[in-house]
Amino acid sequence: MRSRLLAASVAAFCMAPWVLFAHHSFTAEFDATKPVTLKGTVTKLEWTNPHARFFIDVKGEDDAVVNWELELGSPNTLLRYGWKRDSIKVGDQVIVEGYLAKDNSKMANARTVQFPDGRKVSAGSASDAGAPGAK
Repeated sequence: MRSRLLAASVAAFCMAPWVLFAHHSFTAEFDATKPVTLKGTVTKLEWTNPHARFFIDVKGEDDAVVNWELELGSPNTLLRYGWKRDSIKVGDQVIVEGYLAKDNSKMANARTVQFPDGRKVSAGSASDAGAPGAK
């Protein structure tokens, strides 16, 4: 019984790193040839793994408001780039540069985020190969 438990524990430990790489790649979901710049009001923030994300209301040319989902890097990556859980708050006006989703949904992978105080920071996008302060 004890040896089965030990064997199961060792197997789980050895498989753990592969589980971390199981989520999607940037190129599977987003199109690096379709950059987008969005300016809007933050409506929601999700500080979760494997990617943090936030949502903004963007007013279109026809004055219709559309809610966009913006994917960020992992919370750990964002912390290394100087983000805090309260860096963005519901109601903040932000400008996001990123790349559109391939499925034409109102979703994008954020590359940079300009905060209300004017700071422009990396969003930890996989498209930037982890470069802090990417331009």
